[in-house]
Amino acid sequence: MLRLYHVLLGGALLLLLPLGIKVVSPRLSKTNGMPQQPQTSSLTPKSNQGNIWKNILDQTTSPTGWQVAACDGNAPLMCVSANGRRLGTVEMRVYPLDKQQNFQNQLRKAGIEPDKNVDYQNPQYQIQVTTALNAWVNDYYTFLAKERQGSYGNRIGFSTHPPQKVQVGKLQGLSYGFTGLKVQGGVQEHHLGYVAFDGKNLYVIKTAFNPSLKTGKFDQLENLAIFEPYLHAIAANLRLP
Repeated sequence: MLRLYHVLLGGALLLLLPLGIKVVSPRLSKTNGMPQQPQTSSLTPKSNQGNIWKNILDQTTSPTGWQVAACDGNAPLMCVSANGRRLGTVEMRVYPLDKQQNFQNQLRKAGIEPDKNVDYQNPQYQIQVTTALNAWVNDYYTFLAKERQGSYGNRIGFSTHPPQKVQVGKLQGLSYGFTGLKVQGGVQEHHLGYVAFDGKNLYVIKTAFNPSLKTGKFDQLENLAIFEPYLHAIAANLRLP
């Protein structure tokens, strides 16, 4: 019965994915995995940070019979499992602002000096941070579209999801994502992400359905679809900053 529910929900996702997303004309690229940011972004995470999920997970929520916890080891992964079987992982990366030249420029354009004291309760500051994060997401989408040119051809359409305001712990953040839809039907890849800024670091949370990835992914699209609203709730309750 549960398997049938998964299948039905996965089918519903296939119908809903094209709604409200921006479609980029497909051309071809050499990568099907989650690309890195352009070199000019200097998007280098903190080294030797260990598994950050062990420190920031607070309240977790999950479907009945599922378990959510920081994965063993130092990789920055949160494990989602059921009946002793891992269903997927969610990755978090922390990027120090002093190495993010592009994001520093986006903050300045939004009216924030990178060394400005953070006032999380100030509505004007929240608006400015959201503006800078929107610019970050849009730059990322532009980079992704170029990366997907060449490998998709006419077989797969690349679509981006409109960024949405979300709470990431105590931080104002954005959710974002993108999807590759097969012209003949079905999903090639589906990515979910959250990005937030605490004045010193950029936090990026991501997971996906993408067979080419090794971590930060779900093996089954329907399981990712089921877990998505729970991930939203987990992100809102993280111990950040």
